[in-house]
Amino acid sequence: MTDHGAPVSLPGWHPVYSGKVRDLYLPDDETDPRMLVVASDRVSAFDHVLEPGIPGKGTLLTTLSLWWFAQLAGADGGVPIPNHLAGDQGEVPDAVSGRAMLVHRLEMLPIECVVRGYLTGSGWAEYAAGGTVCGIQLPAGLSNGDRLPEPLFTPAYKAPLGEHDENITFDQTAQLVGADRAAQLRDLSLETYRRAAETAASRGLILADTKFEFGIRDGELTLADEVLTSDSSRYWDAEAWRTGTTPAERMASFDKQIVRDWLAAAWDKTGTPPELPAEIVERTAEKYRELIDRLTNS
Repeated sequence: MTDHGAPVSLPGWHPVYSGKVRDLYLPDDETDPRMLVVASDRVSAFDHVLEPGIPGKGTLLTTLSLWWFAQLAGADGGVPIPNHLAGDQGEVPDAVSGRAMLVHRLEMLPIECVVRGYLTGSGWAEYAAGGTVCGIQLPAGLSNGDRLPEPLFTPAYKAPLGEHDENITFDQTAQLVGADRAAQLRDLSLETYRRAAETAASRGLILADTKFEFGIRDGELTLADEVLTSDSSRYWDAEAWRTGTTPAERMASFDKQIVRDWLAAAWDKTGTPPELPAEIVERTAEKYRELIDRLTNS
């Protein structure tokens, strides 16, 4: 089996960064303003990269990102949203074909633009404790998995490498990037979520929440990184959400939640995480494949 976990040697390119899931490469030709973003099969949970990876995950994530970039560029009928893709993706080196994107280099903003349409995850834990999500007061009486009265923009500060991202207020966002840019980030994030949620709904899916990253290119706010993938978003089956009688039934997701749940039960978060069982790896890969099939083949 080909190892899509480790960075590879690419003629004409050199690696400059290796994250939990993605590797970044710059061209050896210093006059070339582009960059290569390569998605690996690595899978992380609780700030650890786990073994083994999810076979085909890098290709699945890249396929879904490229599909969503096309939808948001106008294929969904909406106003085109600028993105970081750099022209002909056929120039991606053969060794990483299918799991890499050729992109423009941007001035990235230090804000993770989270949009929540449903009450779940850390938002539910905060609400259950005090009636708020990221400090935003919500109506009483909501349950885990409920749709929010309106989608919430809940930004986070992208911490330096090795540190945890930190939830911040809109005012803090404005202090970091300026009031006008913060308003742009909020409005474009909410609009992008709305369009994506409508597309997902037409396929029988709920987009519960997601996170976007933006950069600046020639003064223009530009959608970057991955977008609306299983790693950056929660998707639920709409019918299961309507008819389920437990949170687990209502919010069965198409992402690595299977990995998180197994790891939480099997590991006390000290030392090296245990190796993922083959069954967990395959079930996770199947969820990724099912999501792409439902979105792109409907």
